[in-house]
Amino acid sequence: MCRHLLALKRDRSKRLEKVHVVIGPNSCDLDSLISALTYAYFLDKVSPPGVLCLPVLNIPRTDFNYFTETRFILEELNISDSFHIFRDEINLHQLNVEGKLSITLIGSNTLASEDKTLESAVVKVINPVEQNDAEVELRESSSSLVLKELLQEAPELITEQLAHLLRGSILFKWMTMDPEKISEKQEEILSVLEEQFPNLPPREDIINVLQESQFSAQSLSIEQTMLKDLKELSDGEIKVAVSAVNMTLEVRVEVLS
Repeated sequence: MCRHLLALKRDRSKRLEKVHVVIGPNSCDLDSLISALTYAYFLDKVSPPGVLCLPVLNIPRTDFNYFTETRFILEELNISDSFHIFRDEINLHQLNVEGKLSITLIGSNTLASEDKTLESAVVKVINPVEQNDAEVELRESSSSLVLKELLQEAPELITEQLAHLLRGSILFKWMTMDPEKISEKQEEILSVLEEQFPNLPPREDIINVLQESQFSAQSLSIEQTMLKDLKELSDGEIKVAVSAVNMTLEVRVEVLS
């Protein structure tokens, strides 16, 4: 995976007929980022020559320091920040004007307000909310949907490193949604990975470290902490920004007292 990301970055300078960008929401959560990396890797292997498939992080590079959980699992796998392509490093609008752009959306069915003119370039949406009924949508993840497609279309592409990435993302999504019980569908797909790659770390180890990483943002400034989980809701010309801040019960009591 590391060598693949490095090759993609080098190939950006080539003159190509098409560029297929895989991009998630600007919340840049672990689930959407891992899904984008994995799906771009899959597309690069199955697309015809002349098509460059790129995972793009939908934030400026300078904002990546805020995303502690995401950075942790990538650092664990020795995937350097230098491998990533950020939204301020590629001109999607110019590629679209030139008729070269295709987009797969991950974890959202809409583009950010400033990218509305790119809607015509969207060819696929991978979004759990779009593919599940109301009872199970919170128990699914983009990573599990991407993994299911890989298992069906190209299981030979799943390496141990990729399995570690996807499994960590699925576990973190489950941990933040319903830590008491993992869904049957998620359990089934995790078991497939664990049977195929028995040397993967125990689930408990991954969950414990991910939980610790959630609170490693204590050294961030107030502004950075608010920006870390900032999400934008828009309805026409009206925009509302919503941010979540993780803290222990003890810290919350101190803040309120």
